[in-house]
Amino acid sequence: MNNRRRPEWLKVRLAGGRTYSDVRRLVNKEKLHTVCQSARCPNIGDCWSRRTATFMIMGDICTRNCRFCAVQSGHPAGVVDWEEPERLAQAVRQLNLRHAVVTSVTRDDLPDGGAGIFAETIRKIRQYAPGCSVEVLIPDFKGDEDALNKVLEAEPDILNHNLEVVPRLYSGVRSKANFQRSLGILETAKRAGRISKTGIMVGLGESRDEIIDLFARLVQVGLDILTIGQYLQPTPTQLPVEKYYHPDEFRELKETGEAMGIQHVQSGPLVRSSYHADQQMEKLGQPAS
Repeated sequence: MNNRRRPEWLKVRLAGGRTYSDVRRLVNKEKLHTVCQSARCPNIGDCWSRRTATFMIMGDICTRNCRFCAVQSGHPAGVVDWEEPERLAQAVRQLNLRHAVVTSVTRDDLPDGGAGIFAETIRKIRQYAPGCSVEVLIPDFKGDEDALNKVLEAEPDILNHNLEVVPRLYSGVRSKANFQRSLGILETAKRAGRISKTGIMVGLGESRDEIIDLFARLVQVGLDILTIGQYLQPTPTQLPVEKYYHPDEFRELKETGEAMGIQHVQSGPLVRSSYHADQQMEKLGQPAS
């Protein structure tokens, strides 16, 4: 399957242009990381040209090694840069963002999984860019409820935690993750009054019935936003693509998910978790500040 050519609808324009260069310079100047670069996102040209970026805190080395992901895996040495939240917040202000997305590598080496620095980043963005709404895309903190509550108490506008794949595929794709644990994070976020959000990839061997069953579970926990995108093999060392979904199939999944009760489903071949995240809030009737 991995030798198949990508279909026409997966072609993207090359990154470039003055605005793209401005964002890149600012990211480098403030010594920040973005998931756009580390995960080799196909939308980097589009997003950076629109002066948007998904910031990745706590470095670019992940303590896990999920088989779909291009982010470097290793041992980050148990340290974090506590000046990073302020630098990131200043970048948000300089970019004049209406909606900021903050994610991280998984840091199982830290006692709280990095929850404290997530909370501090939210607070700093509120301080430097009070008109900007904040979305955090968090790891699972190994199921530590105190760590999750630390982030929720900082009151992000959106709490995002990606399920990534249907439950059956976890052992082969996300061996250190747990589906029920991740689903519980979304349920807890909803109970805490946050907008809850998750994302999945298709094309790794899941069946349509498995996708629909996942939709039903998300409805049960009151999920607000779901993103669905095509899995693309980032390098030859990651899992191959089992199927390329047609844009019509993505449209059908959107219609089905929303008909089942998910408030907003953004579904398309190049959709990623934080792609057009500001517009997702507007779709819920809660415009970015």
